[in-house]
Amino acid sequence: MEIKDTYKTIEAQVQGLFKDKGSKFLSFAYPITSEEEVKDLINHLKKEHHTARHHCYAYRIGNNGEQYRANDDGEPSGTAGRPILGQLLSNELTNILVVVVRYFGGTLLGVSGLINAYKNATAEAISQANVVEKIIEENYFLEFDYPLQNHVSRIIKENQIEIQNASYEINCKLEIKIRLNAEKQVYDSLSQ
Repeated sequence: MEIKDTYKTIEAQVQGLFKDKGSKFLSFAYPITSEEEVKDLINHLKKEHHTARHHCYAYRIGNNGEQYRANDDGEPSGTAGRPILGQLLSNELTNILVVVVRYFGGTLLGVSGLINAYKNATAEAISQANVVEKIIEENYFLEFDYPLQNHVSRIIKENQIEIQNASYEINCKLEIKIRLNAEKQVYDSLSQ
């Protein structure tokens, strides 16, 4: 069984816009890797759009999106953060934050109207993004006797392994990156 060793994210920050009954929903999507980035980006948007009524968001972090959160920021429960998160899930995106900034237009949209607006604002931002597939790799440190160098080099070349650092002395030391679903095969080859 092959291990899933890729994930989808966006390449760069993008924006979208959705309007409904006078309300403007500005959406901002960011590639991220930590919760600290989330806080910084939201604080920046709150300063930049200080007259907006709501700054709702959702994010997913991790190779499988195992770390996630949705926030309604004062909108009725489940009408903003969940629809934003729903778009991240349906597009299978991770390591991403989407913040939707709402400027109230004077007309209440109701629960279904809000869900639709936050969903569409998020979809608009994602549609502007260049979605990229990233490979999940693990770092390894190899140390072996110099006479084994040809054997190790052959395995590295056959498996297209990226060498991060190398030191060839009496003992050879390599820092390499191995694609997740190739780990067992490489390990077995090196053990022979």
